[in-house]
Amino acid sequence: MLRIDNLKLPVGAKEDKLRAACAHALRVNEEALVSVHLLRRSIDAREGVKLVCSAAVEVKNESGVLRRCKNKNVQPYAPKKYAPPAPVSAPEVSPVVIGAGPAGLFCALLLARCGARPILLERGRAVEQRKRDVEHFWRTGELDLTSNVQFGEGGAGAFSDGKYNITNDFGGTLHEYIGKKQALDLMHYVDEINMAYGGEGTKLYSTAGTKFKKLCIQNKLNLLDASVRHLGTDVNLVVLSNLYDLLKDKVDFYFDSPVTTIAREGEGYRVTVGETDYTCDKCIVSVGRVGSKWMEGVCQELKIPTKSNRVDIGVRVEIPAVVFSHLTDELYESKIVYRTEKFEDNVRTFCMTPNGIVVNENTNGIVTVNGHSYEDKSLQTENTNFALLVAKHFSEPFKDSNGYGESIARLSNMLGGGVIVQRFGDLVRGRRSTVKRIEEGLVTPTLAATPGDLSLVLPKRILDGIIEMIYALDKIAPGTANDDTLLYGVEVKFYNMEVALDEHLETPYKGLYVIGDGSGITHSLSHASASGVYVAREILETV
Repeated sequence: MLRIDNLKLPVGAKEDKLRAACAHALRVNEEALVSVHLLRRSIDAREGVKLVCSAAVEVKNESGVLRRCKNKNVQPYAPKKYAPPAPVSAPEVSPVVIGAGPAGLFCALLLARCGARPILLERGRAVEQRKRDVEHFWRTGELDLTSNVQFGEGGAGAFSDGKYNITNDFGGTLHEYIGKKQALDLMHYVDEINMAYGGEGTKLYSTAGTKFKKLCIQNKLNLLDASVRHLGTDVNLVVLSNLYDLLKDKVDFYFDSPVTTIAREGEGYRVTVGETDYTCDKCIVSVGRVGSKWMEGVCQELKIPTKSNRVDIGVRVEIPAVVFSHLTDELYESKIVYRTEKFEDNVRTFCMTPNGIVVNENTNGIVTVNGHSYEDKSLQTENTNFALLVAKHFSEPFKDSNGYGESIARLSNMLGGGVIVQRFGDLVRGRRSTVKRIEEGLVTPTLAATPGDLSLVLPKRILDGIIEMIYALDKIAPGTANDDTLLYGVEVKFYNMEVALDEHLETPYKGLYVIGDGSGITHSLSHASASGVYVAREILETV
């Protein structure tokens, strides 16, 4: 492989321009390029604004090309490979990790690779069985309460399109506990592991130097900065399977094992599953968003301080993929925030899935909506979907933000028997959608939902904000506000209350850690995974 530096491209240049520049630098035809991977991109504004890029290139007859091109910017290149940490002495008592979502898995991975054989307790099932159970639910609507999208190996993130956003600008407040640089370093470390165990070849997108930043600002929208690795649900499941194969002989996995209690026992802890107790000195809790009520009970029992958090409420928008293709081709996922003129509320895009599908979720018996897509082009659709969410923060005396979100979702289920779908044109005209109107529209739904009226479900303030943002997005992606745009409701993102943690992500009780979305401080795959790596390192330093 060869590395080419100082490639100068116009701002907003597509991948084909990068390939052409690489071929020119190597003095070969583009057909000789086997692969091109963007390594670095920056802005040079000294003499007109342009991109300056570095790329890793696989080329036919590499040695001959290197010899002939005589370009000082071309050098042999060996990509950095993931190297596991050096083994350490295993502790006398195995650490117990509760929950096999991304935080718990990455924590167990680091502990296992360093010789500290952890016990991993998961209420759901292994990923291969989960895949069959979830696909059965999506196909038939028959929910298995013991195995679904919300929990099991890989957590809720296993079926959420496999997007790892590498940024401190959103996804949680992990950086406030461990520092911005360390948080980013750990997210990159997680990315290396994902690439080493099945994600190699997937694309890392970035907002750096994009022309869409200016376009958004000109239209009162804020495009947040991030790099995003898109694995897709299909590749994400491959990575999870590979990690399980790696760990099955180094971690004691117990699936279908819901933890009922965590109790202090001397200087350690007793973790109870049914009639079985597990004792440990180090207990790492990683129960995700679905474990919010359970986590609340643990904190109450152990008198661990918490503070109220938020709930995000909104809809999932489905449009023809071509409407957003100019953004998704370059950025894949664009995190865009709009501040409404009427109420000055923030409305944001979330979980953009180009060429994806809309799917059902079931949380505590409530059917909500989500979206995901595949890396495999044969599984992709002609639609793109994304959520529009309004965050609601509650003050005293109200403390049940998740209960508020659940009540809205239950109302949707009551009126629609599950998820409601409505054309945007019907919503703004104040009428419910019908099967006929949706069938005659230009957007073919990817989820079988009940045509209805979202204005009977969502609070007016939230709905007004969503409508405002759709019109704002229409200015940067004309067609977003078309009459046939589909809105599915409701989408609700539940957050754990924030658990009182120190800079080690440790509770006031020594040896009791809380990581991932169950802590209330992470809200994304990358942040959750990074928190797991961080705590594993903290534990290993004390061994």
